[in-house]
Amino acid sequence: MRLLLLSFLMTAAYGQQFDVVLRGGRVMDPESRLDAVRDVGIVGGHIAAISETALRGKSEIDARGLVVAPGFIDLHSHGQDPENYAYKARDGVTTALEMEIGVYPVASWYAERQGHARVNFGATAGHVRARMAVMHDTGVWLPKDEAQKKASAAQVDATLSAVRQGLSEGALGIGLGIAYVPGASRPEILQMFQLAASEKVGVFVHMRDAGPVEPGVVDATQEVLADALVSGAPLHIVHITSMGMRQTGLLLEMIEAARRRGVDVSTEAYPYTAGSTALDSAVFKPGWQERLGIGYGDLQWVATGERLTAETFAKYRAQGGIVVIHSIPEDVVRLALRNPLVMIASDGFLTNGKGHPRSAGCYARVLGYYAREEKVLPLMEALRRMTLMPA
Repeated sequence: MRLLLLSFLMTAAYGQQFDVVLRGGRVMDPESRLDAVRDVGIVGGHIAAISETALRGKSEIDARGLVVAPGFIDLHSHGQDPENYAYKARDGVTTALEMEIGVYPVASWYAERQGHARVNFGATAGHVRARMAVMHDTGVWLPKDEAQKKASAAQVDATLSAVRQGLSEGALGIGLGIAYVPGASRPEILQMFQLAASEKVGVFVHMRDAGPVEPGVVDATQEVLADALVSGAPLHIVHITSMGMRQTGLLLEMIEAARRRGVDVSTEAYPYTAGSTALDSAVFKPGWQERLGIGYGDLQWVATGERLTAETFAKYRAQGGIVVIHSIPEDVVRLALRNPLVMIASDGFLTNGKGHPRSAGCYARVLGYYAREEKVLPLMEALRRMTLMPA
């Protein structure tokens, strides 16, 4: 009976005229492992049929010689405005999520975008953003002063309440940018994990420290793995290569071992040898050269493209703005892309067309350069890291 019903529905569907038909593309679906030439019929913005036989549509797009795949899901997309959504759509992203830093307040953030966004959007309740509000930090996006300091017990409680409120308003989890709030104690961070566990949501973490100088990235990884273990909250570690650099392989081994022991932990990377963040953030507190193993010349001022000197570093740090950080070895990028646990996520945002190239070309670079040209990973596997895994 079920087979007869399915046959009837398929016949009815394939006999109709669709709104849009993608004609003769190579359809690749990482979940079903389908990899074949098919027509795709779309009705009301939803896929209604995938057919070996020709479909009819009011509008038909010749996809012969092209790959048709699910839309990409970017878990780490800071650019949450029309300019950035347009670039995301051109890069194949149909869902752009602000999961690391998150947002606060949550309800108004969603309301501002409802019905106006080119792509699907969403965000976590941001610990950093809530902490900035509670502690009256003067920073615009990341903490600049007060929120970098140690919080009082009352401020920790107020931040926890603000994040809890954000979850009630539809936040997708809790975002933790621990590196940007160096005064946040380990018990404060553990409380956020415990809140996530009680609300049955995940925690998306920019870890406390990067680089090999202790306390460094190994210590930071141990902190969040331990918090995930004792709280039971799912953990997602962001941009593993820019945190680990030469120790990325060790971090991946730690994540794999934790998963074997039942910890729900995942990670991501972008396909570039450079990271990016705000120059006036806590990442560049005194001692950054030793901690990160880089110098002034490895920093590139986004506004002009110039490499920095001691003089321009001081000038621009006082001014505030974004730098690109040339710190990730190419072999580390490839190591991460070969690892089946590493999702693809951009960590991107642009302002007036300027920013890290990952903001506009992250997914195209994985597919075109690392999958097709360099064969670092198969095409189907690359698509899995961009679609099924983040979903």
